[in-house]
Amino acid sequence: MTLILDGVSVRQRGETWLDDIRLELPNGMTTLVGPMTAGKTTLMRVAAGLSPPDSGRVLVDGKDVTGISVRKRSVAFVYQQFINYPSLTVHENIASPLRLDRRFDREGIDRRVREVAELMGIADLLGRRPAELSGGQQQRTAIARALARPVDLLLLDEPLANLDFKLREQLRADLKAMFAQSRSVVLYSTADPNEALSFAAPTVVLGEGRVRHVGEVADMYAHPPTLAVAATLSDPPLNLLPGVVRDGRIECLGMSFPAPRAHVDGTDLILAVRPHQVSITRESPGALALPAEIRLAEVTGSATFLHLLLPGRRHLVAHLPGTQLFTPGESTVVYVDPAHVFVFDATGERLLATGAAEVDLHG
Repeated sequence: MTLILDGVSVRQRGETWLDDIRLELPNGMTTLVGPMTAGKTTLMRVAAGLSPPDSGRVLVDGKDVTGISVRKRSVAFVYQQFINYPSLTVHENIASPLRLDRRFDREGIDRRVREVAELMGIADLLGRRPAELSGGQQQRTAIARALARPVDLLLLDEPLANLDFKLREQLRADLKAMFAQSRSVVLYSTADPNEALSFAAPTVVLGEGRVRHVGEVADMYAHPPTLAVAATLSDPPLNLLPGVVRDGRIECLGMSFPAPRAHVDGTDLILAVRPHQVSITRESPGALALPAEIRLAEVTGSATFLHLLLPGRRHLVAHLPGTQLFTPGESTVVYVDPAHVFVFDATGERLLATGAAEVDLHG
């Protein structure tokens, strides 16, 4: 089974929401990651047949289904905002798509409903109606209904966003295992780069209605081909600092280290550093010191986000482990290892250097 989006574009009210999308997705899970305005939901609605493209084609297993109604397609869609039938019980909600499938008799329907309900942790809620459920339980019911019937195309649009942390972690693991051997094309949308990394599936990075890159998410994280990809896969956001080439070296706010390749003096660069790669102690011999003023320390319990003001009134955030106390207004020194600095040209479109070979995906 394959899903092909061939030159798909969507325009609304004079704005381009999708711009010449060209994708070929095989069976199994693919993650679609990008910020809220990237066009993820629009792309999924086009793929499902809920919204027609202004140009381009949608092909499922080689068949052009662009003009075919969603009712005549083998597709299931789960939204971030749960949708259930309020007058039906949880059992009846999950069973509703199965009753339209001749492959399932009464016993088969009941067995399949209980299987997916068990997976979603709602087996003890089958007799209740949606009004009697919490928001998280209603969302799990909606996901279970989508998973119940085998389909060619399963689309999940940020389905775990409204669930509590513990349940999200459990369901990610369960869904990842379920989709690994799926015969369906499964497209899972998220705005959370950590969620995309946790699935470790082939990933499409979407931004401003365009495909930024397609590949393995761990490789894109370690070696982002563009600044846009690096920013999409970084949470907390990247620290961006200005750099310039002088005498074969990169200079940035008093730091100086060798340029990755020959460049003309005066070439402007963008240096990107992930917050967890900024430290308050020199952790490697090659780390460079940056004088800074402490502006704010945000303590979350498991981590401390230290907001700093650098020379030239540049801002920097350090992600430090545990609870650490600092006094705003004090001067300090932080350290950055050039091996953990991504270097881009001034447009952000071409990567000039990558970070260290060993990358901590959970840092």
